[in-house]
Amino acid sequence: MPTDNPPPKASSPSKVPSSPDRTSVGPTTGDRAVLWAGFPVLGAVVVWLLSRAAGWVASLPWAPLQGPFKLVASLPEPQVSIGAAVVGALLGLAIAFFAELEYVTGVIGPEQAELTVDRVSRTVPRTATAAVFKDGKSLVVLGHDTTELVRMRGDFDTERFAAAFRRHGYPWRPDGDPYAADFRRWVTAQPDLSAAAHALLKAREHALKKGHKEDAEQLRTELAALGIVVREGKDKAQHWRRVRAASDAPDRTDTGTGTDIGTGSATDTGSGSGT
Repeated sequence: MPTDNPPPKASSPSKVPSSPDRTSVGPTTGDRAVLWAGFPVLGAVVVWLLSRAAGWVASLPWAPLQGPFKLVASLPEPQVSIGAAVVGALLGLAIAFFAELEYVTGVIGPEQAELTVDRVSRTVPRTATAAVFKDGKSLVVLGHDTTELVRMRGDFDTERFAAAFRRHGYPWRPDGDPYAADFRRWVTAQPDLSAAAHALLKAREHALKKGHKEDAEQLRTELAALGIVVREGKDKAQHWRRVRAASDAPDRTDTGTGTDIGTGSATDTGSGSGT
């Protein structure tokens, strides 16, 4: 059954200060130190070692990239060593920058939770939340009609997020998706799917194969409007299920605190691209 309450739209992340009634979750200072210091140092060392081996590699008739290695080997010292270290450090900083974007962060309070990844945020009211769980590398929030209100793929500390959600009365599901058994693998011409759903799933299959993440997420949103929840595994195969009416879903009681969450609808926090 299609839902009357669409998932919350994405918005640019906002800075929400920590306070006693909010819990901020994200990478620790140690995690960021390793990221921003470790990758530049590692990059500098690796590229410097390659520069030292340039002459030897250039002498091998079967080695690839003979031209660049011969050029590096012909450069004087200490310029080549300094240049190699600088280039390696810059490459390490670039890797650290993109790795930072992969962290899922959250500001979780008694009324709503704001989740962010890759500079895109979504805000979900606690009263609209029926289940929160980890699904592979994704953090998922379900509504009372089993629609996915949020699915954020990235790196996150499961235990810290679980503790924060439980602290504020959200129904964290340690066993994962309570509707996992409803999913079926999608194949073309399944009779219980409409032509429109098949068309969207086919287009999404193509987007996944091409690595077009934004297109795949947009098509996920369009399928949700038809009452179809979709996810994919490591092999990119898509699995789908239908949403349920809120009255058909089991009692969404917080397994961590025993607090009844009640019913509600997700609210938009702005406009933007999905994650």
